[in-house]
Amino acid sequence: MTERRPGVVSVVLVNFRGADDTIACISELKKVDWPKERLEIIVVENGSGDDSAARIREAHRDIMLVKSKKNLGFTGGSNLGVAKSSGEFVAFLNNDARPDAAWVRTAVQTFHQGRDIAAVASKVLDWEGRKIDFVDSAVSWFGMGHKPHYLEPDDGSHDEARDILFGTGAALFVRAEVFEQVGGFDERLFMFYDDVDLGWRLNLLGWRVRYQPASLAYHKHHASMKDYGDFREMYLLERNALYTIYKNLDDESLNRALPAAMSLIIRRSLARGGVDSGVLDLRVPGDDSDPDMSIPKTSAAGAFAIDAFVDDLPSLTETRRELQAGRRRTDRELSRLFGVTDTPLADMPRYLDGYDAVVDAFAVMAGRPSSLEASTEDPSATASNRRRILIVTGDSFGKKMAGPAIRVWNMALLLSKEHDVRVVSLTTAETMEAPFDIEVVSPHFPAAMARHEDWADVIVVQGYALQQFEVLESTQKVLVVDIYDPMHLEQLEQGREKDLDEWDDQILGAADSLNKQIGLGDFFLCASERQRLFWLGQMAAMGRINAHNYSRDESLNSLLAIAPFGLPDSEPVHTRRALRGVVPGIGEDDKIVVWAGGLYNWFDPKTLVRAVADLATRRDDVRLFFMGTKHPNPDVPEMAIVAETRDLARQLGVLDKNVFLNDSWVDYEDRQNYLLEADAGVSTHFTHVETTFSFRTRILDYLWTGLPIVSTRGDSFGDLVESSGLGVAVPELDVDALSAALESMLYDDEARASAKREIAAVRKQFVWENALAPLLEFCRQPVRAADKTPRSSAPTPGAPGPGRRSARSLITVRPPRRHGLAHDAERALFYLRHGGVNAVYTRVRRRLIKPR
Repeated sequence: MTERRPGVVSVVLVNFRGADDTIACISELKKVDWPKERLEIIVVENGSGDDSAARIREAHRDIMLVKSKKNLGFTGGSNLGVAKSSGEFVAFLNNDARPDAAWVRTAVQTFHQGRDIAAVASKVLDWEGRKIDFVDSAVSWFGMGHKPHYLEPDDGSHDEARDILFGTGAALFVRAEVFEQVGGFDERLFMFYDDVDLGWRLNLLGWRVRYQPASLAYHKHHASMKDYGDFREMYLLERNALYTIYKNLDDESLNRALPAAMSLIIRRSLARGGVDSGVLDLRVPGDDSDPDMSIPKTSAAGAFAIDAFVDDLPSLTETRRELQAGRRRTDRELSRLFGVTDTPLADMPRYLDGYDAVVDAFAVMAGRPSSLEASTEDPSATASNRRRILIVTGDSFGKKMAGPAIRVWNMALLLSKEHDVRVVSLTTAETMEAPFDIEVVSPHFPAAMARHEDWADVIVVQGYALQQFEVLESTQKVLVVDIYDPMHLEQLEQGREKDLDEWDDQILGAADSLNKQIGLGDFFLCASERQRLFWLGQMAAMGRINAHNYSRDESLNSLLAIAPFGLPDSEPVHTRRALRGVVPGIGEDDKIVVWAGGLYNWFDPKTLVRAVADLATRRDDVRLFFMGTKHPNPDVPEMAIVAETRDLARQLGVLDKNVFLNDSWVDYEDRQNYLLEADAGVSTHFTHVETTFSFRTRILDYLWTGLPIVSTRGDSFGDLVESSGLGVAVPELDVDALSAALESMLYDDEARASAKREIAAVRKQFVWENALAPLLEFCRQPVRAADKTPRSSAPTPGAPGPGRRSARSLITVRPPRRHGLAHDAERALFYLRHGGVNAVYTRVRRRLIKPR
């Protein structure tokens, strides 16, 4: 393979009896806004048989002139030029075209926006710049590529960059290394649809072809076949379309399309020549003594094309086998790039009748967008835009759900409006009515995840899912990582009661898992601006803040977006009594403050209990109700803080009098009944690094039900409560301040009314549809991160070269962890060494715990 010069663009022009145009094109190329030392111009003199080579050499002595003894066609001539080139990028420009000054520069900038961008398709206008030559691509179901909007006035409505199936060979850039890897242009095609075939191959192998309107060229569009009969062009078009679908369609699609396409070739050819195939019917009289009949060559072109296809079947079959083995995208995924596929591309009445019959008989449009669907403006309205989205969570699904499961539930609800969604829990899932599938896969049986990974186009993961399933670690699918929970910071508090080595192992284990996720993900979700700054730092350390990702988006929002926990957009409805007159000790007129969610060791309910006890000396009708003590995940034991809180309340004489602890966990669909009977919501915690970057999801329910909030300062919601007047934020461990804040939010009507007004204004921004908008938008146009290629799951920012180290080589990450039963055995041995049999029982049993 040719050694390539980084940053150099090699422009290949193929000349066949067009020296005047070629000489003019070279002159225009020399004017582009690109350093001369990084521009290589190669002209392939393609067996013209005239003085073209001498004239081109005389006019431009500083270009590379490659002579071919025979006409190799556009495909062979272009491949020959690439073989002689040395640039990192190769560009193909018709010799009767002229580039805009920014043609090269803007194309190269586009490559920088994604390592998986294999080709950049230029916008092409007519010579005067008024009418469209190329702004989009489409391919019929029978393999004929076409150019939507051809010869329409250029009104600027096609000036947005986007992914397409193929670019026009008249003005196209390709990464040279990728071009060589995929075999370049297929020389069996000679000319016509070679660019369709190349773009299609790149896409199905996982690469992207990016239309870039800023990379502009102008084309005279000479008739390349003007010296030949149109029947020769018809032959090439029919043959090459057949070759293209045979190589590129998957088995299911090909089984429908191939016999239909061959039938249509015959009908199209006969209709074009006005030949009636019925003349050989026994019922039609004729002179049977004459074995010959005359038909136009245009009518013979179709049969000849099919015969040529049969001749080339052995080599085409080998190509197809290799290509399909390397497939990274299904035809279903690619269908959104096919454009209008249900198009006859000819208007002879007899042909159109046959077209309809063939389409119906062979069901070739099954699973494909119709012309009406393909032309819609709504990106979510068509079947071809539906994607398969797999969401994997470690939490339990059911009537009782904690934060991660609630978040996944709402992700799935919103995504299922536009896509096919499947949720996989790694623990348990009750039967629930939902517009998406819910399944369970145990980490003890990792092979069971394979069918889900194979089904998906996009995979969304939370927690430890990647390290527990090798098939997810190595996936080629677009990977979204939800890191709204900084697990390693949480482990600083969750593991505090363990011995130092075990605690440290727990923290570093979470950090290793997150580092792996950061290394593998294509798109990340966090919960707040504060979290985003934190995660950007960790991503920078992992080499993900690099030139590729920055070139795509200087804000890096396309890599890491804020998608906070949300709340329903519907108003809460009180459907039953839950607290007042139901819980013994809570009366109709009592002032109730609720603690939504669970009690965990890193929270501070004790200061809250003391504050309520203090307030009760002045206001004996105050009531505090903890809504959750027994986690919905059966593997999560009751934390020590629950018993400590209960004991403290008993010691202070307020247990079951002013302080009440629910013995279970409130059902997700029942929580509003508790909240709507309350007068205020509360959340108290200690000030430490976990607090700084946490996102207390319980406070969203307070916003939803309009409860004034009392919160400890220090986390993002505490800051929001204070800055937006949603209630009162107090210092940590300050009993007096907390008692006064509770009194204000429960008994001061003016303060309560003010807080409620501010809550009504703020809560709209947190409804789930707004909170998850970045995820919804990404899943409409999912792409791999800019620093990834289709060849490997791991990104390679700054791939090592001579004298250069990869950014990832600077990071020390623990060796990959084992999966399934092997992982369990490994952890069991660790706990046995460090804590004995009891540690094995308690720690391994809780390996998957991720409480919120």
